[in-house]
Amino acid sequence: MLSIFARNQRHESKNCPFCRDKHTKKNGRKLGKQQYQCLSCKRQFLGGTRLNNQTLWTEYTQGKQTYKQLADKYNCSLKTIQRRLDKISIEYQIKRPKTANIIMDTTYFGRKFGLMVFMDNTTRTVLYYAIVSHETNSAYNQGVDHLASLGIDIQSITCDGRRGLRTLFTSIPCQMCQFHQIQIVTRYLTRRPKNSASIELRRLTLEITKLDKATFTKYLDHWYLTHEGYLSERSANEVTGKTWYTHKRLRSAYRSLRTNSDWLFTYREYEHLDIPNTTNSLEGLFSELKRQLHSHHGLNEHRKLRFIKDFLGSKSLK
Repeated sequence: MLSIFARNQRHESKNCPFCRDKHTKKNGRKLGKQQYQCLSCKRQFLGGTRLNNQTLWTEYTQGKQTYKQLADKYNCSLKTIQRRLDKISIEYQIKRPKTANIIMDTTYFGRKFGLMVFMDNTTRTVLYYAIVSHETNSAYNQGVDHLASLGIDIQSITCDGRRGLRTLFTSIPCQMCQFHQIQIVTRYLTRRPKNSASIELRRLTLEITKLDKATFTKYLDHWYLTHEGYLSERSANEVTGKTWYTHKRLRSAYRSLRTNSDWLFTYREYEHLDIPNTTNSLEGLFSELKRQLHSHHGLNEHRKLRFIKDFLGSKSLK
């Protein structure tokens, strides 16, 4: 029969973290923690709470805990926390749909650090993403080709209206984000324009989500005929005699609406496809990502990429 001392010693001992042997004994204290020795491999180790890498990663990414906060919580150094987090393997199996209404856009975390994302509007699944230095039509084309090579039937594309994208995907219905169009007109006219022509054009632009293409074009033509004389006014340089249009920003706002009207209402022409008329759902994803990254200033590019990969991967598990 074991003695009381032996029973207590067995109960208080810890498994060896090196050889996993259960035959260990107490061996003094170090740094305020109980120290143990393995009777099999003769190595010593500290007792107490063991750091779990996955738990640390969850607290770091989803709990918005910084390196310092985690180090204080677990009574260890910043380097230990960083080393543990760097060991996490980030792998996700994306469940891709057979058909998809693609929303694509790019956001930036610096002048030359951009994130291009392709998301399915129906399932809100991130199907593909790429790190880019600049937003280019060729990068968008590569992303769409990649999704097609995976066997995904792309029913439609909703984007921010970048020049050249519409002619690039001639075989796929393309929808320009109506919110981006409103923002374009706002940049030209401001939120509180002063003259009547600008006020009426901005009011018409704000109604764009409630109109179809025929009605919008009718109202835009009427606006142009009403203010054609005002739009044609020119100013001149008395010295050189050079002239220019007086209301250039108003003309630019009108030209933007006229040019983009052909793909501002694609979602109404293909109502059976349930095409989104804005990229707002993807913009919301970008905002959430940046809010989480905001708690971790100063990350190098490698660690920032790991954070982004984990965030987008978790959004792909549907």
